[in-house]
Amino acid sequence: MAEWRDLVTFIRQSYRVVRDEPDEIRIRLVFGSDDPDTENRAQIVVIAHEIFDRKEDWVQIATPFARADEVDLLSVLTEIGETIVVGGAVVMGEHLVLRHSLPLINLDINEFIDPLELVAGSAELLEQQFTGRDDY
Repeated sequence: MAEWRDLVTFIRQSYRVVRDEPDEIRIRLVFGSDDPDTENRAQIVVIAHEIFDRKEDWVQIATPFARADEVDLLSVLTEIGETIVVGGAVVMGEHLVLRHSLPLINLDINEFIDPLELVAGSAELLEQQFTGRDDY
């Protein structure tokens, strides 16, 4: 899989798409619980086509997990530094976002799926830990 359109086709077939635009697709991942008394949590993930240096195709996986003004940034960044393997935290607008980028050239599907699931799952845990809510 080396082109954006191929990745988008895979995403449409494999995930619940909530928004679909030419260079961005958003999906909703649901995280189940083994406890029947606990509601499922969900995470919206933005997958965007990016052009690096005006010549290389990349895909960016990003998901918000908190408003920057509602959490202790040092605590969040410390937690990410100690526990997160894939992705990094950035401020985008008012939100803290966990994101990861991958080059599209020669991208195998498992090289997309694993980071997607790790970024979304990590953001979900960060959201639960630092906000106690399920806003994203």
